[in-house]
Amino acid sequence: MEVTPRGVRQRERALLAALRLPKQRRFEVEESLDELGRLAESAGAEVVGRITQERKAPTPKLYFGKGKVDELKASSERQAANLVISDDSLSPIQERNLGGSLGLKVIDRTALILDIFAQRARTMEGKLQVELAQLSYLLPRLVGQWKHLERLGGGIGTRGPGETQLESDRRMIRHRIQKIRGDLNRVRTHRRLLRDRRKASGLPVAALVGYTNAGKTTLLNQLTGAGHVAADQLFVTLDPTARLVSRAGHAPFILTDTVGFIRKLPTQLVAAFKATLEELTEADVLVHVVDASHPGLDDQVQAVEALLGELELMGRPMVVALNKMDRLEPSAARALLARFDGVAISARTGEGVDALLTRLDEALRPRVVRLTLRIPYADGPALAACYERGRVLSRQDEPEGIRLEVELPRRVLPSFEGYRISS
Repeated sequence: MEVTPRGVRQRERALLAALRLPKQRRFEVEESLDELGRLAESAGAEVVGRITQERKAPTPKLYFGKGKVDELKASSERQAANLVISDDSLSPIQERNLGGSLGLKVIDRTALILDIFAQRARTMEGKLQVELAQLSYLLPRLVGQWKHLERLGGGIGTRGPGETQLESDRRMIRHRIQKIRGDLNRVRTHRRLLRDRRKASGLPVAALVGYTNAGKTTLLNQLTGAGHVAADQLFVTLDPTARLVSRAGHAPFILTDTVGFIRKLPTQLVAAFKATLEELTEADVLVHVVDASHPGLDDQVQAVEALLGELELMGRPMVVALNKMDRLEPSAARALLARFDGVAISARTGEGVDALLTRLDEALRPRVVRLTLRIPYADGPALAACYERGRVLSRQDEPEGIRLEVELPRRVLPSFEGYRISS
């Protein structure tokens, strides 16, 4: 965002640019540009145009060909654009040369996503993770920040103070990166303690995963009654959340919500958000929330599965929740259900949520044991624990105590061995 002399904030006018390589299909590039446009709008920019070039490979100096750069310059002048956003990552040299040729600020998709994350981070942990990713991205680009060196022309008389300042900045950034990593290690230790506490409760854990804006937070709110912010925007949720799901007729479990995935997710963010993504490694089952109404859902599913593969989580039990199915024609909905073996839901209305919980019961069942207990009337805490940690299937009040047919997580069985009787 820019500020006018009167202090009124003015939206930046962005021109989008992409390269289509021989192996890429045209619609894939267009869909990626559509998404880039939504990202730019999420960051506060106004998209005023888009340009695509077909090439066998990017050029080392400018990424785009010289003729296309001239076209970008002419289009930016015509549209009064003051920002160019590349859909693909640019090297520091390409970014610097392209910006110099256009006379405009140039950023790539990575910088754009980092900017959105910086705007959305609310907790100290989230802000630290975003700052780490931004500094890791900035470090190799520092030379471009020292344009006064270029204006001096190089050679004799230009060495010394400038270079010293550049190295000083590098040292400061490296020192800050080291400090943030130390702080995040303490965050990871804290999160590990929280996960150990959840394990001690004996309740199984399900983790929501999915493409950004697929409806994960809306589903969390629907299942738990929480009031977390859920909006039709990209990357609304950055900080992990854990809530208890306890519905009549279904085994209780803990549900966690984490940051959404996206195509071309910057490697700096994956590394920086390691503490957050570690929440997924402790889950007994993953709930992959898919926006069934999105035209590019296959690419979105592929992007999520690719990142889960990087995190070595593709072998984890998974339930696919096909969200926003109420927007589809019945025939299209049936075809999707057959393809994904998923559960049709509407996180917004709650339609299909009971069927999703039934599927989760089945997925979690290997971690649950069915047994018969007799609990003395005086032992209220043990009785309460059965209802809190398990699913009570039947209850009989007998002279000797309360007889329960119950399903309990294997983790908590030792606590109930003294109450166990043959069924």
